[in-house]
Amino acid sequence: MTATLHTAPVTIPDTTDQRVVRRRLGPGHRIRFSFWFGPALALAIWSIGSATGLIKPAILSAPWDVVVAFQDQWVNHDLLGNIVASLQRSLVGLTLGVVTGAVLAVISGLSRFGESLIDGPIQIKRSVPTLAIIPLFIAWFGIGEEMKVITIALISLVPIYIHTHNGLRGIDGKYAELAETIGINHGEFIRHVVLPGALPGFLLGMRFAVTSSLLGLVVVEHYNAVAGIGYMITLAEQYGQTDVIVVGLVIYGIFGYCADSAVRFTGRRVLAWRQTLEG
Repeated sequence: MTATLHTAPVTIPDTTDQRVVRRRLGPGHRIRFSFWFGPALALAIWSIGSATGLIKPAILSAPWDVVVAFQDQWVNHDLLGNIVASLQRSLVGLTLGVVTGAVLAVISGLSRFGESLIDGPIQIKRSVPTLAIIPLFIAWFGIGEEMKVITIALISLVPIYIHTHNGLRGIDGKYAELAETIGINHGEFIRHVVLPGALPGFLLGMRFAVTSSLLGLVVVEHYNAVAGIGYMITLAEQYGQTDVIVVGLVIYGIFGYCADSAVRFTGRRVLAWRQTLEG
C-alpha cells in the first residue's frame, strides 16, 4: 500500500501589502493636519493661563490683547509693510546663503583639493558665532541693508554646507563599485547617484538654515532699521507696549513654522522614494 502525502500549497506573503499595512497601522501613520496640534495646544495653555490670571499681563499679554494690537498695527500702522520688509531681507539673505553653501559643499564634497581649500575655513567660521561678527560687518558695509543681508546669508550658509557636505561624503562605496561594474562614467555617477543621495542632507540643512536666517533677521533688524518686524518691536520696547512686542514675536514664529513646514513638505515629495518613519 502506498501512502499519499498531501501537502498544503505554499503561499508567499505579499510584502508590498504588509508594508502598506504597517504604514497604515504602525507608528509611522501620519495624522492629517497633525502639524497644527502642537501650536494649538500652546495657544490653549496661553489662553487658559491668561484667563485664570496665572500669566500676568505684565509678563505676557493675553492672546485677545495681542489680536487687538495686531489689528491696531494693521489699520493704524504699516504692519503689512513691516512684514514685507522682513520677508524680503530674510528671503534675499537665505537665497544667497543657500546657493553659496550648496556650491561650496559640492566643490568640497566632490574634490579632495576643494575640500582642503574650503572645509577648513568653513569649520573655523562654524566655531565663531556670526552675530559676534556684526560689529565688523558694520565697519565694512555700514548699517544699511547690505550688512543685514550679508549677515543672514552667512548664518544660513553654514548649515547648508555642513549637511550637504556630509551627505556627499556619506554615499555608500558600494554604489561606486556598482557603477564601475555596469560601466557608468564619472559624470553620470555624480548626477544620478551622488547628488540625489546628498539631497536628504541638503534638505536637513535647509531646515536649519531657515531657522538660522530668522535668528539673524531678529538681530539685524535692531540695527538702524526703518522698516521690518524688528523695527516695530524696537519702537514697542521704547513705549513699553508688550502686546505689540508679542505681535512681532508671533509673526516671527509663524514665519519660521511655515517655512519649516514647507521644507518638510517638499522633502516628503522629493524624497518619496525613501522609506523612512516619517514618510
